[in-house]
Amino acid sequence: MALEKVITNDRIEIVGDYRLIHIRTKTAVLEDGVELSSSYHRNVIAPGDDVSGETTEIQDIAATVHTQAVIDAYAAHLAAQAQEPEAE
Repeated sequence: MALEKVITNDRIEIVGDYRLIHIRTKTAVLEDGVELSSSYHRNVIAPGDDVSGETTEIQDIAATVHTQAVIDAYAAHLAAQAQEPEAE
């Protein structure tokens, strides 16, 4: 009887005008190759975020979709949001 914990990025999506990268990570516990349980965690990577701790696959995706133009547009969007008055 061998228990094994397997962590995989089982879903990667590119979302919206600013190409946010949504990652769903699955953690599965296996016994002799049979899945006993699993859980999911989600993470979002925005343009300009540090991806050095991510897998090579995620780093490659970020390098492709987070062009300087997208990073600049996202930064401008965040700056504009910060200037909007809060609703009461």
